This record gives sequence, C-alpha cells and structure tokens, in this order.
Amino acid sequence: MAGARRAGIFTLSRASLPFSPHTSHLPPVLIVGHNGHESCSRSSKCEWTWRTDYSMQASSLVTLSSCADAPDPKDSLQKNERELIDFCWDRVLHLADVTSPRMGNQSREDEPWAFEAREFLRALAVGKEMTFTSSHQLPSNDDTPRDLGNGEINGADVATELLRSGWARVKDLKRDPTDEDNRRKDVENEAKAAGRGIWNPHGPKAHKVIHNMPLDSQAFISEWKGKTLDGMVEAVRDGSTLRIRLFMPEGEHQFVNITLAGVRSARAASKQGEPSEPWGEEVGSPPALAAPVLTAPFARFFTESRLLQRGVKVQLLSLPTAAATPFQQSASGSAPAPASIFIGNVLHPAGNIAEHLVGAGLARIVDWHAGMLAQAGGMERLRAAEKAAKEKRLGLFATAPAASTNGSKSSGPVGGGTRSFEGTVVRVWTGDQISVADKETGKERRVQLSSTRGPKMSDPKQTYYAQEAREFLRRKLIGKHVKVHVDFVRPRDGEYEERDCATIRYGNQNANIAEQLIEKGLASVVRHKRDDEDRSPDYDKLMAAEQAAVTETRGMHSGKDQAPQKAPLNLSEAAHRANQFVTGFKRLGRIPAVVDYVAAGSRFKIFLPKDNQVLTLVLSGIRAPRTARNPSEKSEPYGQEAGDFATRRYMQRDVEIEIDTVDKSGGFIGALYINKTENAAIALVREGLATVHTFSAEALPWSKQLFDAEEEAKASRRNIWSDYDPAAEKVEETPAEDDTSALQPEYIDVIISDVRPKNDLTFSVQILNTEGIASLEKLMHDFSIYHRASPSAPAGFIPKGGDLVSAKFSDGSWYRAKIRRASPVKKEAEVTFIDYGNQDTVGFENIRPLDPRFRSLPGQAHDARLSFVKLLGPTSEYHQEAVDRFRQLCEGRKLVANVDHREGNLLHLRLMDPTDSASAQDPLACINADLVREGYASIDRKGCKYLGAYPQIVRKLQEAVLGAKKYRAGMFEFGDVEEDE
Repeated sequence: MAGARRAGIFTLSRASLPFSPHTSHLPPVLIVGHNGHESCSRSSKCEWTWRTDYSMQASSLVTLSSCADAPDPKDSLQKNERELIDFCWDRVLHLADVTSPRMGNQSREDEPWAFEAREFLRALAVGKEMTFTSSHQLPSNDDTPRDLGNGEINGADVATELLRSGWARVKDLKRDPTDEDNRRKDVENEAKAAGRGIWNPHGPKAHKVIHNMPLDSQAFISEWKGKTLDGMVEAVRDGSTLRIRLFMPEGEHQFVNITLAGVRSARAASKQGEPSEPWGEEVGSPPALAAPVLTAPFARFFTESRLLQRGVKVQLLSLPTAAATPFQQSASGSAPAPASIFIGNVLHPAGNIAEHLVGAGLARIVDWHAGMLAQAGGMERLRAAEKAAKEKRLGLFATAPAASTNGSKSSGPVGGGTRSFEGTVVRVWTGDQISVADKETGKERRVQLSSTRGPKMSDPKQTYYAQEAREFLRRKLIGKHVKVHVDFVRPRDGEYEERDCATIRYGNQNANIAEQLIEKGLASVVRHKRDDEDRSPDYDKLMAAEQAAVTETRGMHSGKDQAPQKAPLNLSEAAHRANQFVTGFKRLGRIPAVVDYVAAGSRFKIFLPKDNQVLTLVLSGIRAPRTARNPSEKSEPYGQEAGDFATRRYMQRDVEIEIDTVDKSGGFIGALYINKTENAAIALVREGLATVHTFSAEALPWSKQLFDAEEEAKASRRNIWSDYDPAAEKVEETPAEDDTSALQPEYIDVIISDVRPKNDLTFSVQILNTEGIASLEKLMHDFSIYHRASPSAPAGFIPKGGDLVSAKFSDGSWYRAKIRRASPVKKEAEVTFIDYGNQDTVGFENIRPLDPRFRSLPGQAHDARLSFVKLLGPTSEYHQEAVDRFRQLCEGRKLVANVDHREGNLLHLRLMDPTDSASAQDPLACINADLVREGYASIDRKGCKYLGAYPQIVRKLQEAVLGAKKYRAGMFEFGDVEEDE
C-alpha cells in the first residue's frame, strides 16, 4: 500500500519498494501508487493503484472484475514497445460499515483524532500487499474507479484492526445486523472500554494545522533556510513537485508545496482532459508515448512509490525565483507576493530522491539551482547522475545527442593554438575580457571568461560596476602568470566577433578569476540553453558564487544606483594647463599612477587615481622609434616592436612617475618606474628599442645608467643596433669632442639693451669700446637727418621676412630693423631692431626700405643668455620677481661679461658688475651666482652642456644654492625644493 489518506483511506502497494533507481527506464512491476488527490468525501474510503502487465498474476490482486472491460493499451503498440510499456491506473476503496474522524482541508479543520487515526492506518497499510473484496461499485470520481468493500493485509481485516485500536466506529445500520456486524460492534466496545484511540477520555493532543502556504514567504524561508525539518509527503503533483506536511518544532503542522532543488521532471496532468508532458518530447519521443498515461506519470509514479506518505527530512533552500536580475530591482522595492511553492531538498533515509530521478532519466537538471546546491556537493552528484543516465540513454535522454570527446561542440580556438596554455595577462579590456601573452609562442590571445557576463559600460546603470569589474581584474591579473583553458568558442554574432571563451586560473590555489568576480557581484552567470555543453567546467561553482552575491546583496545585486566615476581631467589637453601643474608635481617627487594606454615606446597615457586626472608622459633622455597611429601611417624601423614591448611591460600596471618639464604640446616629460626600481627609459634602451638623447640625458641623475644600457645594447647588437658599426661611430664623434670644453677668458664691456623673458630668458647686448659702437653713433646721427625729410615708401612696397628695413619704434624714432615675418592681410610686420635687440610689431605705414648707405655697418646687438644658470620659468610663482630682479641688476647698465660658451650666434655670458666690491675680491663672483643665491635662478644642467668644463664655477653656484636654501630665499621660501630637480 503506497499511501493512506486517513483511517480508511489508503493506496495499495506490493511489499516495501527498494529505494534505488532501476536499470530500466520504466517503473518497477509492482502494485503501487496514489492518484494525488487531496480531498476525501468520506472517512471510510481507501485509495490504491495497481499496474498489470504480462508478468503479473491476476490471482494476487483478488478480483479484477471491475477492470476486465478496460482497454488494453498494449493493443496499440508494436511488439518491442509492448515489452517496455505497462498500464497503470488508480482505484479508491471505501471500507464498508465503518467510519473514522475526517481529515481537514483548506476550508475546514481536522476532526478530533483525525490525524492520529490516519497515522495508524498509514503505519498498518502503506507499503503492504493487500487483498480486497468489492461488494459494490460507486460512481467514479475524475475517472477514478471507486469500490465499497473490505480488505485484508496479511490475513487481518483492515476495518477490524481500526476498530480494535479505537480509530474507527461502526456505522449505525438501517438493516438487521449480521454476525459480522455484531463481531465488529463487540470489538468497538472493547476499544471503548479500554479508552483506546478516539475513546481516550483525555482527548487528543492539540496541534494547529495550517493548510495554506505561509503568508510571509520570505520571512519563513529566512527563518528555516538550510535547517532540517521532519515532514511527511502528502501528495505528489509530479515527479519533482510535492505537497508536504511539516512537523514544526512548536507542534504546528505546516503544509508546504516543494519543488525538488536542482531538477525538474515532466509535468503530469492535474485534472481530466489536461495533457501531461511527454518525458522526452524534447529529444524526440515516439508518437506512441504521447498518451498522458505513458509519459509524465512515470516520473510521478517513481516518486510516489518511494515517498508518498513516507516520513522525510526537508531542507528549505529558496523561493522559486531565479537569481535576481541586476539593475532591475531596487533595494527599497515593495514586499514580494506570497509564494505558492518553495525550493528544497527532500531526503529519505535511503537518499535524495532528486538524484535518483535524474539517474533514472526521469528529470532534467535545473542549472540556476546550482547556487543553492554546489557548495554542499549536491550539484556535483546530480551532474554525475545525469552523466550516467545519458551514457545509458535512459528515459528523457533516450535520443539525446552523444557528448563530444572534448566536451564542446564548438570548433578549435580562434586563430589556432592549443586549448590549454600558460601566459601573462597583458591587458584587461572589459569586466569579462582580457588578453594573455602565450608563454610558449609569445602571441597575444584575447579571451572571454567562460559563462560570465560583465556589466556594460554603455549602460548608464551599469557603468559604475563595469568600471569596478575592470579594475578588479586589473588589480588581480595584470602582469600575473595565469593558466588558460579554452572551454569553447563563441561564434560570430552580428557585430560581435568570434571569441575564445576560457577558464582563467591564477595563484598557488589555482583560483578561478570568474568565480571571484561573480562572488563580488561584479558579473553575472550566463544562462545557457538546456543541453548546451558549451559552458564553463565550473558552471555550478559560478552559480553558487552568484547566489552568494545575491544573498549578501553585493555589487550590482545591491539594488543601489551608483553614479559612474567622472571623466578624469586631462592635464595635457593644452600646454598652458600642463604648465600649471609642473611645479607641484616636481615637489611631490614620485607619484603613484596607472598606465592607462601605451601610445608608443616612450609615450604613455597616465592615470592618477588619487586626483582623477590623466596626462601624457614622454620619457626623458631617450628617443624611441615612431609607432604608426593608424593604418594609413607607417612606423619607423622597430617602432612597432618598441610599442609592443612597452605595452606588454607597462600597460595597465601600477607605476610611479617623476615629472621634469612640459613640452610644447602639453605632454609631461619625465621618468616612469615599475616595481619601484625599474626605469622604463633604461629598459627600452637596454633592449635596443630606443636611443639616448644626449642633450637631455646628460642632465639626468641616472644618465650614466642610460649610457651604459645603450652600450650594452650596442655590444649585443639588439634591435635598433643590429647593424651597429663601432668604427663608424668613432669617426662621427671626433669633431664634437671640443664642443663642451672651456673657452679662454674673454672679458668684454657690454650694455644690455633688451630683455626677453619668454621661453627661457634671453637678452641683447651691445659690446662697448669697439669701432662698431663709434660707427653706430655716427650712423644714427645721419639716419636721423635722413628720416627728417620723411621719405615715403615706394609704391606697392610690401616688406618680406629677412628684409633689412627702416622702422619707427614706439618712441617715435627710426631705427634699422630686420623683418621676422610680415602679414600683408593685417598690413603689419614683426621686426627686430638689429642695433639694440628690441622686438616689436610695426604697421606697414611705418616701414621703409633701408637705404643702401646705411647697410654696411653690421647690427650691433648680440643675442645672449646667462652662463651656467637659468632664470625661473613662467610656471614658477617667483618668475616675475626673478625677471624684475634681473632687470634691476642688468638692464641699461654697463657691465663686464665673460664669454663662457658660443652656441651659434648666441653668447653664453657670465655678467659682473664693475661697481661691486665683491667682484674685485673674488674672481668667480658674478650676477649669475647672485641670482642663484637669491633663489631666482637654478643651475642649468640641461641647457649648459659645458658645466663639467668649469668645476670651480659649478662649486661656486652650488654654494649659492645652499645659501638660498638656508635662508629660504626666492623659490625656497616654503621648502627645500629646487625648481630644476
């Protein structure tokens, strides 16, 4: 007997059933079953099911006269099908002449002692073989035959056993009692006298029965989730859906509907005329199996025969909602509606029914339940059972396609290569895509994390989490050694290219980065189609990680709307903006940063996370070959190699930068360090992918390392130096040996006629006590007389660049000048007055051709700059003070100058004030050192290549620097930071 509804209501079964899946895809040949109906109209009816087939003996079923006219379904089947398919149906037996307390339902409560009476009959009958005699047939209920009669179990009359134990009473008869009626009455009186069952004078133990599902489903599942509760299976809706009476710790009986976690069986018909799902429509069941009685009932029968009205252990796991879809739920949303079913495990002492259903081919795995089961190993056991069923081609898997040998139906990896390889992560593209440089081939392979979907950067709601996911992968993987296994290839789909989908593991623990990403709530798991083998081998673990993220409301499952990070400020957008930050960066020294992009071997886009700023960094002291920026351009030799080297070594890495100065386009010039010690410029030079820029490198504190690295690359003939010829280089270097040597002292009397503070301070001087100055005085006298006549310009005269002209200065006088550039549109020209050095813009109406008589005398103004030092630049807050101090000391005054170096027509001068007594006592005293001592100038290690040739002067200047720092003069007012350092 497989189930008893109450005392007098039961379902027949032959002996106890072994709790194990059968080798056949059909249920065992036994008398089993329960039709699944909940309500009972009378207390004295028994419900039972038997199956007949060619191997059963009719005599063991008492009488089958009520079934003799039933059509034999085997008549419509082929012979081979007839050997596999059996026919089963339910019958209801009403015990004659006895009645017992009625069980309640949703509309009425249990009568006193109803549950205890039903429990007695359940223990007596369920799982036992029974014979019965039908004395009368009643009208059928939902096509289920009903009989009135008596039954025996092991020779004992069921009705008599109920009466003897006090769980039933004899009905009041309207006919004369028979001997059997009198015997039953005596048994009843005996039970009544002994106070058994319903005759107990103390009454039944009170317990509340709640037939409806809990109103607050979320609170109920939160309280009992994962805990083990005792229960009894009251009904089987289909193979994986049960109605269970839970025996709560407080004594309440709570009815709940439960779907088995991790599986889903074919749906069985719940009422007349409603079709059942074939167990294998999806895999091509034969048409003959489409009849309801031959499909889904097998799964229901499988579960009924093992669990119906059996005591079980129940573990509630979740509400019947798939993992919350990110960005569609709000943390402050309204309370969910009461659930009509829970998801959970139903455990019999012999095992988990879900595993046996799958193993028998009567249920499929529900992937999204993996999050509830994976950690305890439940999903792993279900997968093993499914694999075994598929191999034996049982039930639902009878016509399933054979599994591929490599576990995937997709083609080989994109671009060839092996499925498994090791390498280094060189770039993170998005929250679910990275590039790995293969350790063996050096080839860069872009892969997608298997079964993982990261947030979309294009969706405003997801942008914040997309940035967080990308940063998480960058911190965890960039530059790290990883193990890659390509699980499958995602085919091309519209604008999406074909892509390798892989499992990425790293670290000593071989951690799956996708699992960690999902557990943080920074990605979701792809829901694959049923029987789709193209998925991550750790799919169940990924689902468990997502379940944990949803439960803990992490990341994008939090329901919070996070504003995306503001676009960083681009400091290199313009030179004037970049100049505002140079001094501050110099004071900071090394600055933590991230390489956001590698534009070329020596040019990087740098992100400063602390201040949300980006800048362009150009490595100082070197020149790397130019890399093509688009397909129409062509890279210089080894330009692509230099770019690739820098990309793999520095792309998206945590680095430190030092800023030295700014170029004309707003790019910052400086150094880049990785791992605290590795200088990117030196690394590029050592690999032969960049050359040393001598002029700028000599002023660097690590210039010797640069030159040594270049010599190493030359000796090894690496890349750029593959055709290096040492002999040819020596010939080229010979003429330049004296370029930085010291000059013989050459003192001259000068007067500074013009000061130009822009673009590093320069000025013009006139050399006194020469014939040129005397000739200039006479020339200017004649020049003045000539222009008093106000000669007009020739008709159509348009000055051109380089022309010598007469031009009127702002003081109203005419002077000799040279056209720097002219604009016929604006009718004005920029001119330099060649005898004084002044520069101005003059209209065409104030320009005349220079008369030939005034051309013979060379211009008397000479361009010059300060030797050894440079005035503070425009980026310094002390720049104007420095310029004003220089004008105060030098402009319009007669000074003594020594020419320390000649740079073309530009003189490098050391200026001395003849009226200063210090100059007479100290031959090294000069205005240059005075400006350094006052904190308005610094030693120019870059612009003055000849510094090493004047060691005494350098020591003098270094003493001046120390004095400025000591007294906090000029730029040292707020700290010990030299403007050039």
